[in-house]
Parts: sequence; C-alpha cells; structure tokens
Amino acid sequence: MQSLDGESVVVIGAGVGGLSTACYLADAGADVRVIEKNEQLGGRASRLERDGFRFDMGPSWYLMPDVFERFFDHFDRTPTDYYGLTHLDPHYRIFFKDGDEVDVTPELERTKRVFESYEDGAGEALERYLEKSRENYEVGMEHFVYEDRSKLRDYLDLDVARQARGLSLLGSMQGHVEDYFDHPKLQQIMQYTLVFLGGSPKNTPALYNLMSHVDFNLGVWYPEDGVGGVIDGIAELGRELGVEYETNRPATGIKGREGAFLVETPEGPLRPDLVVSNADYPHTDQELLPEERQGYDADYWDSRTYAPSAFLLYLGVEGDVDELAHHTLVLPTDWEEHFDQIFEEPAWPDDPAYYCCVPSETDDDVAPDGHSNLFVLVPIAPGLEDTPEQREQYRDLVLDDLADHTGTDLRDRIVLEERFCIEDFANRYNSYNGTALGLAHTLRQTALFRPPHRAKRVDGLYMVGGDTTPGIGVPMCLISGELTAEAVLEDHG
Repeated sequence: MQSLDGESVVVIGAGVGGLSTACYLADAGADVRVIEKNEQLGGRASRLERDGFRFDMGPSWYLMPDVFERFFDHFDRTPTDYYGLTHLDPHYRIFFKDGDEVDVTPELERTKRVFESYEDGAGEALERYLEKSRENYEVGMEHFVYEDRSKLRDYLDLDVARQARGLSLLGSMQGHVEDYFDHPKLQQIMQYTLVFLGGSPKNTPALYNLMSHVDFNLGVWYPEDGVGGVIDGIAELGRELGVEYETNRPATGIKGREGAFLVETPEGPLRPDLVVSNADYPHTDQELLPEERQGYDADYWDSRTYAPSAFLLYLGVEGDVDELAHHTLVLPTDWEEHFDQIFEEPAWPDDPAYYCCVPSETDDDVAPDGHSNLFVLVPIAPGLEDTPEQREQYRDLVLDDLADHTGTDLRDRIVLEERFCIEDFANRYNSYNGTALGLAHTLRQTALFRPPHRAKRVDGLYMVGGDTTPGIGVPMCLISGELTAEAVLEDHG
C-alpha cells in the first residue's frame, strides 16, 4: 500500500468529500487536519437543533447503501459499527395535484400494478426499464464512477469502449423515459430523482437512468439519527484513524505550493505540505487562490449550469401529519413550467413541485412528544432575488398548497419555524449564486467535463466534493474523497 508517512495535509471544509478524503489520507499515514468554517462538521449535511427538534438541514435520503458499505469496508469496518438503518416502506409517497396519490414501496410487483393502472403494459415496461437501469448502474459504477477518467484519452481505450457499449450514454432523460412510458405521471415518477442531480429531464443525460436502480432495487433507507448520524459515523472513523478536526475556522486564502503551503485563517496560518479543498470549487478557485494561480476565469464559472437552490421551511408542529410519508413529493401534473422557471427563465415557481421530509414518522427522537418534525423543500433557480418579503409570500403559498393537495394543514399548528434560502446557501456554504448542490449533471458537465481533482496551477493542491467527479450527492462525495486521495497517493505516495 502506498504511504504518506510524514506528510502533513490540511483539508479545507468538513463536507462529506472532505471527511472522506481525510479518512483515506490518514489511513495512508498522513498527518491530517480538517478545518471547517461553520460550527459543526458535515458541510451541507448540517443539523439544526432547537427546542427539542432535530432537523437534517440538507441531504435527507440514504441511497446507494453499497457505496457506504464499500467506504467503511476499506477500513475493515461496516456502517452498522456506527449507525443503524431502517428500510423505509413506502420508499416515498407522491401527491399529484389533480388528486392522485401513489406510494412507491419495496414490493416491485405492487409498483408494477400501480404503473399498469395508468397505462396498459407499463408494468412490464417498468421491468425492462429497471433492467437497463441495473446494467447502467453496475457497469457505470465499476468502470466510470469508481475510476477517475479525467482525460479524453481515458475514454479511447478499447476496454473502456467495450464496457460502455450498450449503456444509455447520450440523449436526454426525457427522451429515454418516453421510450418506455407514455403517461406523463409515470414519466414524472421515473424522473423525480433528477432533482438530486441538480438537473431537469431535458438537460440530464440518459445515463442517469441508473438512479432508478438506486431507487427501486437498492431501496430507500433511514440511518439512525438521520444523515447527521452518518456524518457522526464518518467523523468518528476519522478520529480513530488520527484525523483532527477544527470547527469555526474558515480558510481565507491559499498561498504557496507543495511542501510550502500557507493556508490563511483568522486564527493564524497553517503550513501543511499538501492541501485538499472541500470548499465549493468556484470559491476555492476565485476567492482563496491568488489570481495568477486560478485554474479558471470568472467567465468560465459564470457560463456553467448550476443545480437549483432551494426554499426550505423547517417546521416543528403540534400533533401528527399522518397523510405524509417519511419522504413525500407533491407534483403538479405538468412540471415542465417549474423546470423552465429554474433553468430557462429563472423565477420563483408559480406552481411548485416540492418535497417534504417527515423523519418523525420513523424516528421518535427528532421531535418532542406529541409533535412532528418536517421540512419542506422547493427547488428554485440560484441567483434569484431573496428578500424577507419574498420568503414570507412564498411560505404562505407553500403551506396553502400543502393543505390543498395533501390534506395536511399545518398553518395553525406550527410551534417552531426556520427558513433557509439562496442567501443562506451563499453565506453559510460559500456556494456560487446560492446553489444548493453545485454544478448540475448536464452532458457537458459530466465525467471528464467536470473540473479535475488536481488544481490546474498549484502543485500539491487538490479538490474534492460535488463540483468534481463523480458529482453531486452524499454517496458521490464519499467516492470523490476516494478519488482525490488516490490522486494524492499517486503523486506523493
């Protein structure tokens, strides 16, 4: 095994990617210190705790359990050494705004019957779709996700071409789904996961139909203590490996190069041999590096397609919300206008599609007795005007819509309310234009078209997180940490 004995590394940012990289590098013998600008570890996977309520502020879905198993197995551990898991049933519930209600459950035969009720032959079409999704997932993960193919020549290899044959690489998700299903509601069910990739059916490559294998076949789980419990587990693993963590210590600049870095912080400089940045890539490139060391100019970052931001309501309410499942989606029957108001003509959505997370349906510890814990998330375009007046107006619209279309009227039962939106993402996470996730997974921003793990103009500086490969989401950021650590070991091990 390659070794980094004697090398000191500072990881800037304690998001999932930074925590993952820290574990791999510490396991290889490096002296690793993680510094985090905020008061807790986790990055966007932060917690909000108030008056007996505990919310996951960001990621709330535990998908791709195989990725977590692989991560912990590298260190001869298992996820269950750190947290328990509950398989959710239903995986999620969908309320269509015309009155239809659909539960997607772990039972495929039951889901097939639901599909068949909308369209003759759709049950068998679902089986064919999921078989293709499984193939894309298994080949894609092994040959294109766990391997960092960052240069064009990496794709010209005959073995790579052979593995890619038959995968749904090109075309949009909209066109791909239309090949299997005609009914617009079935198309929506197969496409909702695109929100987690920061895209729309029109701009996300068909390759990402692999997310349906994640959803339908691998299942949706709830980790003990929520996603925050997963962060606690990864951080504890890091401590066991020797990683040191410092919160409330932002990086304000990166100077120097391999062996002679100076990481500026308000508490004084740090002088590591190597630096890994888990801060958002545009922030690291444009704000932390001197101009002559930046890998891209401002026009590059301005020209990128970014994942949505979000309007979030964190709510503690009296009583139960039995109409809602742990994960609930509320969808207009035609959601094209909502996506257009994110990607084409940015505006606050007039008829929003949104997501509700109700962890108190599964976990009694996230709310006081007799109360429910939920948050509502509406994807919106990054960079919109975000004023207190706009938030208040939209808050009322969302609560009215929730009551009208799910039968869950929270308006007179709210005992705790917090809001989080574009300006908060920008200020708390240094995210570009307040995007909630980073660079979207468009065809021109997938695989080698995402920014690389190695900084372009600074030897010894590496990047990790959702803006680089393999991309957005907690599992992908775990893998990003592995790929970044591999780059460090290849260069210095």
